[in-house]
Amino acid sequence: MRRESPWPRRILLGIALLLAVVLLFLPLAAVFTEALRRGLAPALEAIAEPDAQAAIRLTLLVAALAVPVNTLGGLAAAWCIAKFTFPGRGLLLALIELPFSVSPVISGLVWVLLFGAQGWFGPWLQAHDMQIIFALPGLVLATIFVTFPFVARTLVPLMQEQGRTAEEAAATLGASGFQTFFRVTLPEIRWALLSGVLLCNARAMGEFGAVSVVSGHIRGETNTMPLHVEILYNEYQFVAAFAVAALLALLALVTLAAKALLERHGATRVHPA
Repeated sequence: MRRESPWPRRILLGIALLLAVVLLFLPLAAVFTEALRRGLAPALEAIAEPDAQAAIRLTLLVAALAVPVNTLGGLAAAWCIAKFTFPGRGLLLALIELPFSVSPVISGLVWVLLFGAQGWFGPWLQAHDMQIIFALPGLVLATIFVTFPFVARTLVPLMQEQGRTAEEAAATLGASGFQTFFRVTLPEIRWALLSGVLLCNARAMGEFGAVSVVSGHIRGETNTMPLHVEILYNEYQFVAAFAVAALLALLALVTLAAKALLERHGATRVHPA
């Protein structure tokens, strides 16, 4: 057999590494370099500032509320799509993909048109002293919309590949639907589920477009970390802006590292050495 030349593989690897350095590592290094340009103390002071602390707490709170909703919704959607055949299955899959194809700014504007002061439900909400836009509920709704596909799209291919054999065997042995799910299906998808949850969480913390529309940019109240970075940068507080951005990037890196470890652990469990 003719031996394949290693040069095409080396060239492609070199191009991939070059793109990774230019598009990923250099911008990330620039963020941390600018954050520490005047030393560690100014960066820590910028993070400890009350508005920054409020933005950090709000970001974590929005993620803590949005991620469990998307976890349950994505798990249910993936279960239905992968394990059952029903009318509207293709439509459900298309709806799951919708947030990927719609601009986050447009999705935020939709919530404003629905729940804003001049929106469809705005007068009723005002009459009952309820506020969604420019408040925490609006931030959570916008984040749920843009992050919904991550859990479902992580689980659907795996669950389709696994098929229905194990579930059908459990049903034949008399297991109920809940017993089948918790004792058969869930153990087989738990690592992929955790991976999807981590991706969802990373996007929830870093979302800018949708939450920018519905937040109102109320400093110390409705500004998440990405919005706070924008405000600091526009006010020429570059060290503070990059310090908060570095913290956000660090959270994302920790999330991605945890995701990589989960995927590796899951692969080891499936294909033990």
